[in-house]
Amino acid sequence: METPTTLVGGAVLTVFGSALLLWCAVELRLRHHLRRRGVPATAQVVVDPDAAGAMDSSPLLSYPVELSGGWADTGAGSGTVHELRPVAVPDGGRHLVLARPRGSTPLRRPVRLAPGAAVQVAYDPRRPDRVVLAAHEELPSLPADLFWALLGTSALAGGLTLLAVALR
Repeated sequence: METPTTLVGGAVLTVFGSALLLWCAVELRLRHHLRRRGVPATAQVVVDPDAAGAMDSSPLLSYPVELSGGWADTGAGSGTVHELRPVAVPDGGRHLVLARPRGSTPLRRPVRLAPGAAVQVAYDPRRPDRVVLAAHEELPSLPADLFWALLGTSALAGGLTLLAVALR
């Protein structure tokens, strides 16, 4: 490989691997934090409003949340329900949120997460659209987490190797 190509390839792989490892670390920390300190709730799996959403392996969840001072209602009165946007519930002090759980990305949606099923979740009270399945409801995410971490590590190692060869 020529030196400019090696430098560019090494830089791209290094940036990609670093960004992927950073994303993995942030996502794992967020899921862990929400499971330990999040507000517990019971969510219902709802039918996706569009065909593309129905093919998503992560289910669309609906759950009520208490209004907090720093959270603005951006979806009330619009007449349509948008994913990750709150919808006003008529009882006044609560809102209904639609969101997909973080870290739940198997190839196919499990049967126990069919529309109408009730699942335990934990959400961030400051940003209620950040939700994870409770630990006992969680799908095994370790294989996917390991895959992304291994991909990031491999890309970073390959990029650093190319940079070392080019700069030698």
